[in-house]
Amino acid sequence: MLRALALKTELEESLKWGSPVYTLDKKNVLGLLAFKNHFGIWFFHGALLKDPKNVLQNSQEGKTKGMRHWKFSSVKEIDQKEVLAYILEAIENQKKGILLIPKKKEKGKFEIPELLKEALKVSKKTSEAFRKLTPFKQAEYAEYIIEAKQEKTKLSRLEKILPLISEGAGLNDKSDNFGNSKFQISNSKKGR
Repeated sequence: MLRALALKTELEESLKWGSPVYTLDKKNVLGLLAFKNHFGIWFFHGALLKDPKNVLQNSQEGKTKGMRHWKFSSVKEIDQKEVLAYILEAIENQKKGILLIPKKKEKGKFEIPELLKEALKVSKKTSEAFRKLTPFKQAEYAEYIIEAKQEKTKLSRLEKILPLISEGAGLNDKSDNFGNSKFQISNSKKGR
Protein backbone atom coordinates (compact mmCIF):
# COMPACT_ATOMS: atom_id res chain seq x y z
CA MET A 1 0.00 0.00 0.00
CA LEU A 2 2.85 2.44 0.81
CA ARG A 3 4.47 1.62 -2.52
CA ALA A 4 1.21 2.31 -4.35
CA LEU A 5 1.02 5.73 -2.68
CA ALA A 6 4.59 6.60 -3.66
CA LEU A 7 3.96 5.49 -7.23
CA LYS A 8 0.97 7.87 -7.47
CA THR A 9 3.41 10.76 -7.27
CA GLU A 10 6.09 12.07 -9.61
CA LEU A 11 8.81 10.27 -7.66
CA GLU A 12 10.98 7.74 -9.48
CA GLU A 13 11.35 4.31 -7.93
CA SER A 14 14.70 2.55 -7.66
CA LEU A 15 16.28 -0.11 -5.50
CA LYS A 16 18.98 1.09 -3.09
CA TRP A 17 20.39 -0.69 -0.07
CA GLY A 18 18.05 -3.59 -0.85
CA SER A 19 14.90 -1.47 -0.45
CA PRO A 20 12.69 0.67 -2.66
CA VAL A 21 13.82 4.30 -2.65
CA TYR A 22 11.96 7.15 -4.32
CA THR A 23 13.80 10.08 -5.84
CA LEU A 24 13.11 13.44 -7.44
CA ASP A 25 15.76 14.64 -9.89
CA LYS A 26 17.98 11.81 -8.62
CA LYS A 27 17.79 13.10 -5.03
CA ASN A 28 16.55 10.69 -2.35
CA VAL A 29 13.18 11.75 -0.93
CA LEU A 30 11.82 8.64 0.78
CA GLY A 31 12.17 4.92 1.06
CA LEU A 32 10.26 1.88 2.27
CA LEU A 33 11.53 -0.65 4.79
CA ALA A 34 10.22 -3.90 6.21
CA PHE A 35 11.44 -5.54 9.39
CA LYS A 36 10.35 -8.58 11.39
CA ASN A 37 7.89 -6.70 13.62
CA HIS A 38 7.12 -3.57 11.63
CA PHE A 39 7.41 -1.83 8.28
CA GLY A 40 7.44 1.78 7.34
CA ILE A 41 8.34 4.75 5.27
CA TRP A 42 11.39 6.84 5.91
CA PHE A 43 11.91 10.42 4.78
CA PHE A 44 15.48 11.46 4.07
CA HIS A 45 14.77 15.02 5.25
CA GLY A 46 11.90 14.10 7.56
CA ALA A 47 13.13 16.37 10.36
CA LEU A 48 11.92 19.27 8.20
CA LEU A 49 8.39 17.91 7.73
CA LYS A 50 5.61 19.54 9.77
CA ASP A 51 4.53 16.16 11.24
CA PRO A 52 1.03 17.21 12.43
CA LYS A 53 0.28 13.63 13.56
CA ASN A 54 3.55 13.45 15.54
CA VAL A 55 4.36 10.07 13.98
CA LEU A 56 7.89 10.57 12.70
CA GLN A 57 10.72 9.05 14.71
CA ASN A 58 14.47 9.43 14.67
CA SER A 59 15.88 5.91 14.42
CA GLN A 60 19.31 6.80 15.85
CA GLU A 61 19.03 9.73 18.24
CA GLY A 62 22.22 11.75 18.27
CA LYS A 63 23.46 10.26 14.99
CA THR A 64 20.71 10.73 12.44
CA LYS A 65 20.11 14.43 11.83
CA GLY A 66 17.53 14.63 9.06
CA MET A 67 16.09 11.18 8.44
CA ARG A 68 12.80 10.27 10.10
CA HIS A 69 10.61 7.22 9.76
CA TRP A 70 6.96 6.37 10.26
CA LYS A 71 6.45 2.83 11.56
CA PHE A 72 3.45 0.59 11.07
CA SER A 73 2.77 -2.85 12.51
CA SER A 74 -0.29 -3.52 10.34
CA VAL A 75 -1.66 -2.36 6.98
CA LYS A 76 -4.83 -1.38 8.88
CA GLU A 77 -2.86 1.43 10.56
CA ILE A 78 -2.19 3.18 7.25
CA ASP A 79 -4.38 6.20 6.59
CA GLN A 80 -3.67 6.69 2.90
CA LYS A 81 -4.72 10.34 2.85
CA GLU A 82 -2.42 11.23 5.77
CA VAL A 83 0.56 9.29 4.41
CA LEU A 84 0.12 10.86 0.98
CA ALA A 85 0.09 14.33 2.59
CA TYR A 86 3.48 13.61 4.20
CA ILE A 87 4.85 12.30 0.90
CA LEU A 88 3.64 15.38 -1.01
CA GLU A 89 5.18 17.70 1.59
CA ALA A 90 8.50 15.86 1.28
CA ILE A 91 8.33 16.27 -2.53
CA GLU A 92 7.57 20.00 -2.23
CA ASN A 93 10.45 20.49 0.21
CA GLN A 94 12.78 18.76 -2.25
CA LYS A 95 11.55 20.96 -5.11
CA LYS A 96 12.07 24.10 -3.02
CA GLY A 97 15.49 22.94 -1.87
CA ILE A 98 14.41 22.77 1.78
CA LEU A 99 16.99 20.30 2.99
CA LEU A 100 18.84 19.64 6.19
CA ILE A 101 22.53 20.19 5.57
CA PRO A 102 24.75 18.73 8.29
CA LYS A 103 26.99 21.24 10.02
CA LYS A 104 30.65 20.88 9.24
CA LYS A 105 32.81 20.12 12.20
CA GLU A 106 35.28 22.70 13.37
CA LYS A 107 38.67 22.08 11.86
CA GLY A 108 40.81 20.02 14.18
CA LYS A 109 37.88 19.08 16.46
CA PHE A 110 36.96 15.42 16.63
CA GLU A 111 36.16 12.74 19.16
CA ILE A 112 38.00 9.44 19.38
CA PRO A 113 35.40 6.66 19.62
CA GLU A 114 35.50 4.51 22.76
CA LEU A 115 36.26 1.38 20.73
CA LEU A 116 39.41 2.96 19.29
CA LYS A 117 40.44 4.36 22.69
CA GLU A 118 40.24 0.89 24.22
CA ALA A 119 42.23 -0.68 21.38
CA LEU A 120 44.96 1.95 21.76
CA LYS A 121 45.27 1.12 25.47
CA VAL A 122 46.10 -2.49 24.59
CA SER A 123 49.20 -1.73 22.53
CA LYS A 124 51.75 0.87 23.62
CA LYS A 125 53.32 0.84 20.13
CA THR A 126 49.99 1.52 18.42
CA SER A 127 49.07 4.17 20.98
CA GLU A 128 52.38 6.02 20.50
CA ALA A 129 52.07 5.76 16.71
CA PHE A 130 48.54 7.20 16.88
CA ARG A 131 49.72 10.14 19.01
CA LYS A 132 52.43 10.89 16.42
CA LEU A 133 49.90 11.08 13.56
CA THR A 134 48.71 14.49 12.45
CA PRO A 135 45.34 15.60 13.86
CA PHE A 136 43.90 15.20 10.37
CA LYS A 137 44.97 11.55 10.15
CA GLN A 138 43.73 10.88 13.69
CA ALA A 139 40.37 12.39 12.74
CA GLU A 140 40.16 10.19 9.63
CA TYR A 141 40.55 7.09 11.76
CA ALA A 142 38.02 8.31 14.31
CA GLU A 143 35.44 9.10 11.60
CA TYR A 144 36.06 5.76 9.89
CA ILE A 145 34.94 3.97 13.06
CA ILE A 146 32.15 6.41 13.97
CA GLU A 147 30.56 6.28 10.50
CA ALA A 148 29.95 2.52 10.72
CA LYS A 149 26.36 1.82 11.71
CA GLN A 150 26.67 -1.74 12.99
CA GLU A 151 28.92 -2.93 15.80
CA LYS A 152 30.33 -5.76 13.66
CA THR A 153 31.31 -3.22 11.00
CA LYS A 154 33.01 -1.05 13.62
CA LEU A 155 34.97 -4.06 14.86
CA SER A 156 35.93 -5.08 11.33
CA ARG A 157 37.14 -1.57 10.57
CA LEU A 158 39.08 -1.43 13.81
CA GLU A 159 40.84 -4.68 12.89
CA LYS A 160 41.80 -3.21 9.48
CA ILE A 161 43.18 0.07 10.81
CA LEU A 162 45.23 -1.03 13.82
CA PRO A 163 48.12 -2.34 11.66
CA LEU A 164 48.10 0.90 9.64
CA ILE A 165 48.21 3.00 12.80
CA SER A 166 51.07 0.89 14.17
CA GLU A 167 53.03 1.60 10.98
CA GLY A 168 52.39 5.34 11.34
CA ALA A 169 50.27 5.46 8.20
CA GLY A 170 47.15 7.48 7.63
CA LEU A 171 43.91 5.84 6.59
CA ASN A 172 44.32 6.90 2.99
CA ASP A 173 48.09 6.93 2.61
CA LYS A 174 48.79 5.51 -0.82
CA SER A 175 52.52 5.10 -0.95
CA ASP A 176 55.73 5.06 1.02
CA ASN A 177 58.68 7.39 0.35
CA PHE A 178 59.70 5.31 -2.67
CA GLY A 179 56.34 5.48 -4.46
CA ASN A 180 55.42 1.90 -3.56
CA SER A 181 51.77 1.34 -2.83
CA LYS A 182 51.95 0.30 0.79
CA PHE A 183 48.84 1.36 2.68
CA GLN A 184 45.24 2.16 1.96
CA ILE A 185 41.83 1.01 2.96
CA SER A 186 40.41 0.64 -0.51
CA ASN A 187 36.69 1.00 -0.78
CA SER A 188 34.38 3.82 -1.72
CA LYS A 189 33.40 6.20 1.06
CA LYS A 190 35.83 4.30 3.32
CA GLY A 191 33.73 1.13 3.32
CA ARG A 192 30.39 2.18 4.71
